[in-house]
Amino acid sequence: MASVLEAKGLFKSYGEGPQAVEVLKGLDFSVLAGEYLVILGPSGCGKSTLLNILGLMDRPDAGELVIRGRAVSALNEDERSRLRGDSIGFVFQFDSLLPEFTVLENVTMPERIALSRAPGRPEGLEAAEARAGDLLAGLGLKGLAGRFPRELSGGERQRVAICRALLRKPAILLADEPTGNLDRNNGELVFRDLRSLAEREGAAVVVVTHNEGAGTQANRVLRMLDGAMMR
Repeated sequence: MASVLEAKGLFKSYGEGPQAVEVLKGLDFSVLAGEYLVILGPSGCGKSTLLNILGLMDRPDAGELVIRGRAVSALNEDERSRLRGDSIGFVFQFDSLLPEFTVLENVTMPERIALSRAPGRPEGLEAAEARAGDLLAGLGLKGLAGRFPRELSGGERQRVAICRALLRKPAILLADEPTGNLDRNNGELVFRDLRSLAEREGAAVVVVTHNEGAGTQANRVLRMLDGAMMR
């Protein structure tokens, strides 16, 4: 099976001259479709910097990132933006749901935004709502579509955020400390859901976290320390 995402010798530093701090030190790894990869490491080891580069929100100083066979270094900003929108979903520590919108409206928000930029496809929202309903049902949230975020538990809100990230069928789902704001039981449910979604959706799921419990659900675990992968 071909890799969906490949990191080849990624380096990243902040600052210049003798004050420069090397955050990433030549990272190499790949992720397959349907794989659930967990990158474990303590705070400050470079996990979030790595995720920003994988999500095309930052650039490495050296090395190459390949997404679905495309070398990212050759892309301009518009092409990077399109690739990010078409291929990558994001889940963060805080769910960032919009409080004035229902669960269904929050999950379909990526399609609503896309339609606002390219109107004339009314069937797009109908299909998005059907897709959202399937995702919500798959995570045990079918009866919550009409509720507002304030009416949900923390674990439910985070699962809604996962549904939103998967709405447009990304090839890659990146999660940054997705259980950092949850208790242990809800955290375990989220990790389990991410594993099942990787298998069911065929997405490459990459979770960066300091939570050792994430590794129990992973297909593979990598460990980071001081900007490098431990061998």
